[in-house]
Amino acid sequence: MYHRLRSTAVRGYEDRPSDMPLVVPIDSETKQRIKISIYFVTWWALNVVFNIYNKKVLNAFPYPWLTSTLSLAAGSLIMLVSWATRIAEAPKTDMDFWKALAPVAIAHTIGHVAATVSMSKVAVSFTHIIKSAEPAFSVFVSHFLLGESFPLPTYLSLLPIIGGCGLAAATELNFNMTGFMGAMISNLAFVFRNIFSKKGMKGKSVSGMNYYACLSIMSLLILTPFAIAVEGPQLWAAGWQKAVSQIGPNFVWWVAAQSVFYHLYNQVSYMSLDEISPLTFSIGNTMKRISVIVSSIIIFHTPVQPINALGAGIAILGTFLYSQVKK
Repeated sequence: MYHRLRSTAVRGYEDRPSDMPLVVPIDSETKQRIKISIYFVTWWALNVVFNIYNKKVLNAFPYPWLTSTLSLAAGSLIMLVSWATRIAEAPKTDMDFWKALAPVAIAHTIGHVAATVSMSKVAVSFTHIIKSAEPAFSVFVSHFLLGESFPLPTYLSLLPIIGGCGLAAATELNFNMTGFMGAMISNLAFVFRNIFSKKGMKGKSVSGMNYYACLSIMSLLILTPFAIAVEGPQLWAAGWQKAVSQIGPNFVWWVAAQSVFYHLYNQVSYMSLDEISPLTFSIGNTMKRISVIVSSIIIFHTPVQPINALGAGIAILGTFLYSQVKK
């Protein structure tokens, strides 16, 4: 009996054509999770590289307004060339699209400049510890301005985020109020950007990649006159000559790298925003800061007090708890 069953099983296996692949079906939900995971990992890796080069540039060339402008200019140029050469399909837009994009571009410009100003004044790790409070800003804005309500555990999960950021700020060895306020303003601006982006992308045929490209172009137009007014070509020219004389040709590479990687990581993040909610986006944006904080401390040899690290750990733990209660 056993022999007959075994023979039948063997024949059944051998009867299967040799070129027939063994396919394990994957449901649509799993595929979506894999897709979002790939987006998130790529987004985080690109962001780490950007932050390293961005800080290198700002250490040698402390002009955050021009640095921010160059980042937007690089992204705009990349996409314009891609559209012209048909590497990427140009978006079909109308006046209503650009009107809806305007508040997003304003928020993006403010958040981008504020974060860069913060990075020019304090350590990368400190900027990102403070920016890990973004979920708290997202909940407060959603609650008080959009009228959304959340379960009690959501509000409670914000306590360690706020407390941890406060502890880290209070114990920061090289605390700078401009750097602190820049990170806080950036948090608020980017929450509005994410909310406006999600609303602006609804019902639109423009993909996340092209949406961010249009956003970069409009933000560049908004930022350029302000950058000229705040810093100006004379300071830029003198600062550039000094940086090149101290660093050498590598400085030009640093500027190019930070500009290109800024565009790439934001482009991938907007491709993620196509698939998720603003709150989930904020969670992913916060979790990626762990890799940025750790890598920047290692690369720049940033001194960290134990109590300062404890504050950062509490804030990150709060972010994890927040992500759990939001499931």
